[in-house]
Amino acid sequence: MLREYVPVLMIFALSLGTALLMVIGSHIFSQYRPTPVKSQPYESGIPALGDTRERFAVKYYVVAMLFLLFDVEVVILFTWAVVFKRLGLFGFVSILIFLLLLVIGLLYEWKKGALEWD
Repeated sequence: MLREYVPVLMIFALSLGTALLMVIGSHIFSQYRPTPVKSQPYESGIPALGDTRERFAVKYYVVAMLFLLFDVEVVILFTWAVVFKRLGLFGFVSILIFLLLLVIGLLYEWKKGALEWD
């Protein structure tokens, strides 16, 4: 019974050995030499001002969530377009309802001012 697991154990050992070899090799052959200047945090070449733990405005997160929502919408529309002819009238009505709900959501966000960056 254990003979059936030998190939799996060999692949596991080989992958573990390869991973260890890569990690150890990168430490040995790396040309990275940290200095105090290299270890300082920066953004776009400008030294950080103030505390790095300050809070962000909620608008950043709202815009990120809206981006994800409409990005997923595009993915669904692409997959729908691929099988459009096979879905027939049911698929067409389904996607119209889906788009109607998204447009209602977009209008709601627009009315609430979530898309304003002031």
